[in-house]
Amino acid sequence: MLGEKRSQGIFSEVEVPEPDWSFPESEMTEKQENGADLSSALPDSPSETESSEKKQPELVSQKPVSAAPKTQNLFFASEDETEFAEILRDVQEHISGQYSNLLTDGNAGEVKEHIKRYITKYVQDSRAAVKGMTGVQLVDALYTEMAEYSFLTKYIFGTGVEEIDINAWNDIEIQYCGGKTEKLTEHFDSPDHAINVIRRMLHVSGTVLDNASPLVTGTLAKNVRIAVLKTPIVDEEVGIAASIRIVNPQSMEKDDFINGGTATLEMLDFLSECIRYGISVCVAGATSSGKTTVAGWLLTTIPDKKRIFTIENGSRELALVRERDGKVVNSVVHTLTRDSENDRQRIDQIALLDVALRFNPDILVVGEMRGAEANAAQEAARTGVAVLTTIHSNSCEATYRRMVSLCKRAVDMSDETLLGYVTEAYPLIVFCKQLENRQRKIMEIMECEILPDGSRNYRSLHQYEIMENRVEGGQFMIRGSHRKVNQISDSLCKRLLENGMPLETIRKLKGEEAAV
Repeated sequence: MLGEKRSQGIFSEVEVPEPDWSFPESEMTEKQENGADLSSALPDSPSETESSEKKQPELVSQKPVSAAPKTQNLFFASEDETEFAEILRDVQEHISGQYSNLLTDGNAGEVKEHIKRYITKYVQDSRAAVKGMTGVQLVDALYTEMAEYSFLTKYIFGTGVEEIDINAWNDIEIQYCGGKTEKLTEHFDSPDHAINVIRRMLHVSGTVLDNASPLVTGTLAKNVRIAVLKTPIVDEEVGIAASIRIVNPQSMEKDDFINGGTATLEMLDFLSECIRYGISVCVAGATSSGKTTVAGWLLTTIPDKKRIFTIENGSRELALVRERDGKVVNSVVHTLTRDSENDRQRIDQIALLDVALRFNPDILVVGEMRGAEANAAQEAARTGVAVLTTIHSNSCEATYRRMVSLCKRAVDMSDETLLGYVTEAYPLIVFCKQLENRQRKIMEIMECEILPDGSRNYRSLHQYEIMENRVEGGQFMIRGSHRKVNQISDSLCKRLLENGMPLETIRKLKGEEAAV
């Protein structure tokens, strides 16, 4: 079913109950024998005048006749079939002209229910038909265009879709969770149609897309982010370009990472034990490399008694609250930034980082470091709180240099001083990458060891080594494997022991035999 999820705006995702417009057989038979007008079964129309002027059968069966033999489908056969775009235009004009006041007065759920009923009424009264569509299918398609997001609805709220890339009104690509990318045969009817649908999405987050603001970002749901460009930033014949990112569309388990070749069991256990015992970790990589997926899984391994405080920028990607028997069993505080042109109303990640320490968190999560908040995050990590964060970078070592450049946006310090701070703050860097064959790998886990003289030793612990790249039958083939390169340092072992990790676990991480 298209769009199982609905929002909280008029043109966004809310659950719309399917009205039951069918009668029991006995009642239906009685009304038909007495020649009664079946339109009385529908909800009252906006005015008594309108209903008295136009009395036509309005009863609609929302189920196929074969599924409900005791009801009657009153979509009448039409002798003339019309183009869908023409019917859509007519329905939009009819509803906006006849029902505009009523639609703006109700709440989101009521409005959407009214829209579907009025579409149904119009299709019945006008006996509209489109080749290849039943009456119910036509109503659903019209409703999707008017109250949802056209053909994109099923991809946004479906399963297994990670990203929708709109290159132009007639060029749309879908990226699935497994890395597969597909060009859609479906597309918008015109540049204007594409702009109108995207504007409807942005309406949910109160974002305006127009010539004065042709470059905007917004959110559609807790885990759906939208970045949009329109004319004149893109060509008029293109109309619009957009990236719709659906974060964490499906939950990944440890076995999924192992079976998919993303990481080994030893690597995953090591990372989860480190974050569990207070070691800060930064997950780095390019866009679509799997950073958020890895970080999100790590947080699911945190024991219930540990207090987690999350900070995310604009949209919620993490859902860490656990319930058993209707009761919350862990301790989580989720927070979001709030953007505003008014400085007093704006709440950024720096402000949330400042207040986060007052909540006494065991683990502080900064969804993504993209600016000056990197300095506040490393300051928090150096207070003893375990920080888990993500960053865009192209290698483990480059991650520290990128942190330095972001910190300099907040403070005027030398690169050497800031490099010392960030390497102290984040002993572990995890680098993720999406390979040419679209597979995601943890390419390296690196420890930055601080030596007694204050110098830094970058110690690679685990690596993914590529042995061969080749093209076979048009498919890119990569042969490689993960291998353990080095043991963790003595200084990291000392920190883990001080943070409560059992000695037996430390020996296991170092590859030593447990004491008998």
